[in-house]
Amino acid sequence: MIEVILREDVKSLGKAGEMVRVKPGYARNFLLPKGLAFEATEGNKKRIVAEAKARSTRLESEKAEASALAGRLGAASVTLKGKAGEEGKLFGSITAQDIADGLAAQGLTVDRRRIELEHPIKTLGFHSVVVRLHPDVHAEVKVNVVPE
Repeated sequence: MIEVILREDVKSLGKAGEMVRVKPGYARNFLLPKGLAFEATEGNKKRIVAEAKARSTRLESEKAEASALAGRLGAASVTLKGKAGEEGKLFGSITAQDIADGLAAQGLTVDRRRIELEHPIKTLGFHSVVVRLHPDVHAEVKVNVVPE
C-alpha cells in the first residue's frame, strides 16, 4: 500500500485533499496518470494545501454568483404558448429547453440541463420549476402556459 493525496473527488475513494492508502498498481496505472492524485511527499502535501485554498475560494465565488442569479430567477416568470385541447391538455409539451429559451429572452441565461423537470409540462396553467444552479443553491421559476 502507498499513500497518495487526492487532487479531485474520486468516487468510493475520497474527497479532494484527503490522504488515502491505495494499492501501488491502482495509483501507478489510474490515479497518477489521470492527474487525480499525487504521491504523498512533503512538497506535494504543501502543494495540495495551496490547491485546496484556491478551490475553496473558487467554489465560494461560484456559490455567490449562483445565489445572485437565484434571486433574479425567483422573481422571474416565464409565459409560454402551446396548442391545447378543450380540457387544457397540450397537444405537445413544454420541455426544459423551452423554459431555458424563455429565460434567455428575458436576459437570464440558464443551461437547460440545470432545469429539473420530472416530466415535460403537458397542461395549461401555472407551474413551479426548480433550477439547480449550484449543489447548495436552487431557484424556483414560475412558468405560465397559455393557449395559442
